[in-house]
Amino acid sequence: MPREDRIHRYTEEREALFSPHATRSTRAVRRKNRKPEDIRTPFSRDADRIIHTRAYSRYIDKTQVFYLVENDHITHRVIHVQLVSKIARTIGRSLRLNEDLIEAIALGHDIGHIPYGHFGESCLSTLCEEHGIGKFTHNVQSIRFLDRIEDQDLTMQVLDGILCHNGESDDVRISPVPCPDWAAFDQKVAGYAAKCRMDPPMTLEGCVVKFADTIAYIGRDLQDAEEVGLIAGPDEIPEECREILGSDNRVIVDTLIHNLIDHSDSENKAYISYSRDVERALVALRAFSRKQIYNNPKLTAEREKIQGMYRTLFCRYLDDIEADRRTSRIFPEFIESPWVNREYVTSTAPAGLVRDYIAGMTDRYFLRRFEECVLPHKTEGSFR
Repeated sequence: MPREDRIHRYTEEREALFSPHATRSTRAVRRKNRKPEDIRTPFSRDADRIIHTRAYSRYIDKTQVFYLVENDHITHRVIHVQLVSKIARTIGRSLRLNEDLIEAIALGHDIGHIPYGHFGESCLSTLCEEHGIGKFTHNVQSIRFLDRIEDQDLTMQVLDGILCHNGESDDVRISPVPCPDWAAFDQKVAGYAAKCRMDPPMTLEGCVVKFADTIAYIGRDLQDAEEVGLIAGPDEIPEECREILGSDNRVIVDTLIHNLIDHSDSENKAYISYSRDVERALVALRAFSRKQIYNNPKLTAEREKIQGMYRTLFCRYLDDIEADRRTSRIFPEFIESPWVNREYVTSTAPAGLVRDYIAGMTDRYFLRRFEECVLPHKTEGSFR
């Protein structure tokens, strides 16, 4: 038997051991199917495609929570994504789900995040609405980068998991809801873009990643907050949270993973769920983190300046496009770049091009471009 056939047979035998509600590779759906499948499963190919995108390489210098903090030991976006992948695959393996699909969703789930984390997202969203292109959300931006800008032709199951990963109000218990075709998926994206609909993922694997996202950050943010001095230590965590979840990241992650595995059903009814006591403790811990970490005045003190930076860059690049200033960086580094899909460029309004150029920036690159816009250029020695 040829090697490729042997590999395919092994994949079929392995997937025959999946739970009844797991997503088999044979159910993978692509929009364009430009290339034939190979020895990898379709979802494994998606993970490879995501890793090789320009957008994925920029994870390395994107803020997780603590923007404007110089500390090499706090979590950046690239570490968070690895943690989500590891946690989600651990859960998926225990529930006999498709780990290739889980990995691809996890690796791509935060590609749409922008400079200065969630606060940057609110700044850019305000500008987008002012310029008539709707709200900005990082999950929809992830789809835009992968499906349109870099045109990776990922499977619907992976894109759907990435789209549906955020939004925590419904992550107590989630059951997947099928998505029948690409027209329905595109409508789902539009619903998320307008923030008028927050449908669950179409696969149980996508549901797992949605939970793993919270598991990866909730204790880690406490650890980082202690590292940078926003909280003094575990004793500040509410007692009910410490009693049920634990008081450090290692124990919190372990507790949440085991609780999720014990209270989820991948065999009969197909849902992912915490127990009620863990749910209540997690809600309380989020409230504590929101007050003591995310909205801490020490962390938010520079927000007005960041808002000004976003407005300056957005207006500058929009003016450059409308005036056709080809020397502006937005042309060679984005609009005219060979890795950007031409169909996307010709069908996107100038404000949308500016949105996507800024959204793709790392924190460091964003700061350099702002300095370039507002600080005068200094000539060394002479003009010769």
